[in-house]
Amino acid sequence: MGQIEWAMWANEQALAAGLSECAGPRGAGNAGAGRGMGTRELGGKRARRAWSILVCLLEYPRSKRKKGSTMERCGQKYMTAVVKLFGPLTRNYYIRAILHAALAVPAGFLLSTILGTVCLGIASGIYLLAAVRGEEWRPIEQKPRERPQVGGTIKQPPSNPPPRPPADARKKQLAEVGG
Repeated sequence: MGQIEWAMWANEQALAAGLSECAGPRGAGNAGAGRGMGTRELGGKRARRAWSILVCLLEYPRSKRKKGSTMERCGQKYMTAVVKLFGPLTRNYYIRAILHAALAVPAGFLLSTILGTVCLGIASGIYLLAAVRGEEWRPIEQKPRERPQVGGTIKQPPSNPPPRPPADARKKQLAEVGG
């Protein structure tokens, strides 16, 4: 069996965390809020949305696998350019592990964000494992299609003509077709 590529699992986990928080319960924070509570909660919602969008943007492009083919997500090439722009900050899995762990701590204090927090904490641990094993984010780049070269498969043309049936068999075939 081959090596497990842990970063692939961490990527899926972190993207699930970001999507969970981004599309989380909209009105859950306002239920039963007293006077003056709305402004603080609104700031918390904005912060939660901001970090969840950040996580989604960072995690949407998949990394290229070491062996085999990697299925690219729809529209990934546009986000890959953005992630490549930041260079070592986004390529290094140690930095991603620390970032996700730091984002998971404050979100853990709200009950409505517990699912995203747990997913982000797990992703942080998996990214740390991937970093320890020496994995790194690599972009999926499309290879230009090679045109098949005419005559590239045939090394040397045939020296003998193709086999033909004997002359009398050919005459019979012509007589049947013509008559």
